[in-house]
Amino acid sequence: MLDKHLHPRLKPGLNQLAAALDKPFITPDGLTLAGFAIGVLALPFLALGWYLAALVAIVLNRLLDGLDGALARRRGLTDAGGFLDIALDFLFYALVPFGFALAAPADNAIAAAWLLFAFMGTGSSFLAFAALAGKHNIDNPGYAHKSLYYIGGLTEGTETIALFVLCCLFPAHFTLFAWAFGALCWLTTTTRIWSGYVTLRSLPR
Repeated sequence: MLDKHLHPRLKPGLNQLAAALDKPFITPDGLTLAGFAIGVLALPFLALGWYLAALVAIVLNRLLDGLDGALARRRGLTDAGGFLDIALDFLFYALVPFGFALAAPADNAIAAAWLLFAFMGTGSSFLAFAALAGKHNIDNPGYAHKSLYYIGGLTEGTETIALFVLCCLFPAHFTLFAWAFGALCWLTTTTRIWSGYVTLRSLPR
């Protein structure tokens, strides 16, 4: 819901940082892999209860995720880079709830499972429509700079990162946050499936 409003505001700053990083030995795919490696550190940090360290890893992961795209736009977007970026993004989003489950299995495991279940809905509806939107050359003016079609929803990247930040700052309330956000994710999934189905059904055969 907030991505299309936040991205234009972040873009100038990311473009400036990307310009400073535009060196022959730095590649967009390299930034993607570095960001994922840092993001993976959130898993053991969460499992150990080092929530502020996990928060730093999450924030750095998201910063590098923005920089890899900005650098790719300077060099030229590639399908391989877009695929790598989105695949590792989804893995990163999944490892954070898993980390909270490991931190306190008795308290967090069911809520973390619910959140992962909800992420499966938002992720599958997003990727399924993106694949078919590409097949039918459906334009997406709101995210023209992206490699894939970004279908909107109530819970997008901005809201998910806000959830992770809140969970790291207030880990005792993880279960409340997870149950509430999971419910919002299912609203997103429902609207995406319906709007995606209606859009694709209206296309000429």
